[in-house]
Amino acid sequence: MRKAAQKHFKEEEHMKSAKKALVTAMAAAVAFSSTVCVSAADETIALTLWGAEEDQDLLKELVGKFEEAYSDQKFDIQIGVESESTAKDTILTDVEAAADVFAFASDQIYDLQNAGALADLSEYDEAFQAVAGKSLDDVKAANSESSVEAATIDGDMYAFPMAGDNSYFLYYDSSVVSPEDAASWDSLLAAAEEGGKQVGMVLASGWYNAVFFYGAGFTTDLNDDGTTAMDWNGTSPDGYTGVQVTEAMLNIAGNPAFMAIADGDTSNQIASGDLCAVVSGTWDAQAAQEAFGDGYAATKLPSFTIGEDQVQMKSAFGYKFVGVNAYSENIGWAAVLAEFLTNEEAQQARFEAREIGPTNKVVVESDAVKENLAISAAIEQSEFGVIQRVGGKYWDPAKTFGENIAQGKFAADDEEEIQKALDTLVEGITAPVE
Repeated sequence: MRKAAQKHFKEEEHMKSAKKALVTAMAAAVAFSSTVCVSAADETIALTLWGAEEDQDLLKELVGKFEEAYSDQKFDIQIGVESESTAKDTILTDVEAAADVFAFASDQIYDLQNAGALADLSEYDEAFQAVAGKSLDDVKAANSESSVEAATIDGDMYAFPMAGDNSYFLYYDSSVVSPEDAASWDSLLAAAEEGGKQVGMVLASGWYNAVFFYGAGFTTDLNDDGTTAMDWNGTSPDGYTGVQVTEAMLNIAGNPAFMAIADGDTSNQIASGDLCAVVSGTWDAQAAQEAFGDGYAATKLPSFTIGEDQVQMKSAFGYKFVGVNAYSENIGWAAVLAEFLTNEEAQQARFEAREIGPTNKVVVESDAVKENLAISAAIEQSEFGVIQRVGGKYWDPAKTFGENIAQGKFAADDEEEIQKALDTLVEGITAPVE
């Protein structure tokens, strides 16, 4: 049954023969939970779906396939535009008015769940099986363990994994930078200087600058009350101090071959021709290809120097999910749609349309994905990825801290001033939620 359910795009005849049985099963699922809204086949199921502007054409195609797969049921599915990066802010302004099904970045899952905006999919597994012909265990088995872990809170699943490349790595021009040069910041910057180029990275963002601290063994975590726990002003379990990490950041930022890029301006700086390497993600693959031409290459992030040690950067690694609104009047069908938009065929279609990295194990192992330099680099970096768990008070202090590093507001040898800056950073981030 699972295999048949995974082939909506290819086994139309099989699905047509199974639809009446599935609709009947859905009606029976009412007995399982009164909150799972289902309908008779002659009733119209109204659903709203939010996704990124770049995904609108693909979503229309996938929704059309969904309606074909469940052709015995009438649907009215309206598709709206909402970026994964801003979904939480929009949804939490009025959860009940938000879409039934929506895409969002994985770092938003705790805030959405705490606000009661996400349906606990585990509660509807029996009804979901009756309609979709597969269980949540099947969904979990089909996707990477880390993506499922990121979609799970206290043992319950709150979203379907959609994409697995929401992180960053290193693009470089192999005509200027060798693979060996790209392995560490020291050799990378030396190669850039020799080639009359620069290496770019965003520092004024807590998503990017955390890479140094995570690499050195420091952590962030989310407390039950929504505050952030962090240890960056102390000593990590790996034996490094926050002062040492900050000194390393200042040394890199102070190198004339380094370019501190403003958040949101990476694509423009790549296009400028001034860079021979840049820290970014799959969304800048096209820009890097155009800028670096035949030299286009990508790999995991470089290591950086603390004392005599080379410390591997560990990136804030995230996923993109599709969730179901807990206030949906048609949670049952909403869950079926959300899974359909994230299944093997949908992830394959998303990769083919936009080169979005998959979480589905079959798609990950496809030749096309393996041959994609950017996605391969993202997968390589995922071995050094950290699921970033932070509260809302994290972002502004982390941004300010990164700006001060980029602007050289304190000297690399001024340990007292650096410690004060770290104490201020941690104090602001860990402050109680008002």
